[in-house]
Amino acid sequence: MSRSQLVPGVEVVAVPARSLAVRTADGEFLSVRTGDADQGTLLDRLSGGAAGAPDAELDRLVRAFEDAGYVAEGPQPREWPAERRDVRLVGAPALTEPLAAYLRAAGAEPRSAAPDDLADEAPAAVVWCLDGPVPAGLWDAADRLPERGIAWSRCHREGWQAYVEPLAATAQDVTSAHIRARRLAATPAHRELDAYWSGPRTSGASVQLTAPAAGLLAALLADDLTRWATDAPDTAALPARRRLRRVDLRTLTVTEHPVLPVPDVAPLPKKAG
Repeated sequence: MSRSQLVPGVEVVAVPARSLAVRTADGEFLSVRTGDADQGTLLDRLSGGAAGAPDAELDRLVRAFEDAGYVAEGPQPREWPAERRDVRLVGAPALTEPLAAYLRAAGAEPRSAAPDDLADEAPAAVVWCLDGPVPAGLWDAADRLPERGIAWSRCHREGWQAYVEPLAATAQDVTSAHIRARRLAATPAHRELDAYWSGPRTSGASVQLTAPAAGLLAALLADDLTRWATDAPDTAALPARRRLRRVDLRTLTVTEHPVLPVPDVAPLPKKAG
């Protein structure tokens, strides 16, 4: 008989003078009405212990935990599949070096690459990291990588703000061009933002990426790639391939913004006559 146990991040605590409570993966507490079931036996079942003698009340409680997603058969670790291990890293070493370390630890085989290498080769995924704004047209060719079956991930910095764009794995996913169009449409300062991207820009002392900031950006990218490679389910409020993350490099605060692909614009009809 298979054994079930609490999924990672979910815990059960005995509350004095009360019953049990579940601490969910989101940090919320929910009361558990155990009825006549033995709490010790229930906790043993939720810890992966053998089912023991049949008990209708205990079975009902365990099923309730399963239905809520708090219990699963396992553990079932997800390994990085061999066909998705070839990951090419392009861009700033301050970001690609910690990213390579995270990816190797997760089971991938990252290698540094030049932009020109992407035209003829077919890795499983490409990650491009810029320690600055994205010049117009730089990522146009890379935006077509998903059409060739190559996952496409990227990040860049604008002053003290960094942007981790959603990974694109299919032609229907969000590209860098979509991100630019959405950001321009969302701000009243669209002319200023477009001019900032285009340059030239005058600035004082340049922003230096700290090791913690670079590590955070690399960790976010590595997590996206690992979830894509292992087909891990989305657990955040926004789907991973439909969210833009903005990182304040001064406080390491991450905010998420929903983003959708920009549909193609239909051509204007030709005038008759």
